[in-house]
Amino acid sequence: MRECIKSCLRGLALVAVLPFLISYWCRSPLFGRDRALEGSSQTLSLFSGLIGQYLRRAFLMQVLAGCHKTVVVEFGTLFSQNGAILEENVYVGPRCHLGLVHIEKDVLIGPAVHIPSGGQTHGTDDPSRPIREQAQKRTMVRIGAGAWIGSAAVVMADVGKNTVVGAGAVVTKPLPDNVVAAGVPAKVVRQR
Repeated sequence: MRECIKSCLRGLALVAVLPFLISYWCRSPLFGRDRALEGSSQTLSLFSGLIGQYLRRAFLMQVLAGCHKTVVVEFGTLFSQNGAILEENVYVGPRCHLGLVHIEKDVLIGPAVHIPSGGQTHGTDDPSRPIREQAQKRTMVRIGAGAWIGSAAVVMADVGKNTVVGAGAVVTKPLPDNVVAAGVPAKVVRQR
């Protein structure tokens, strides 16, 4: 019975986000899919509570490279890359910003976590040119299954399976499986 109710709610949410999807599909050829996603995700991030969770999930399931029906994305979370993948039972806390990321199953992302598209989303090699005009290199950041990313962490490199990243940590280099990492830059503090 419970699964039937959830299925009906998912269907209603899909109908409710149709105007957002139509707007997204119309803007995509003009501005690009990623830019269109940013605008739609900003608007949908403003819906709070359970209704907001269903609306965001219904939209993201249609536009991201992958978004499972069990994903929960909280209030204020923004997406900037259509290539993002969110697997089964992923929880993304409020006020996060996600770029090109593959979040594997059963991952918990705390509030205000930033996962940009790798550590080189802006070129800085040529000081004679403004940074915004320099070459960008976006890379997929993978968060391994069962990982937990603490509040306000910034993750610019892969995180291993079942790894815990402490609150406020800045991950600049890949972290192995089954460790606890903390600090700026993040370093392994113990095994799990």
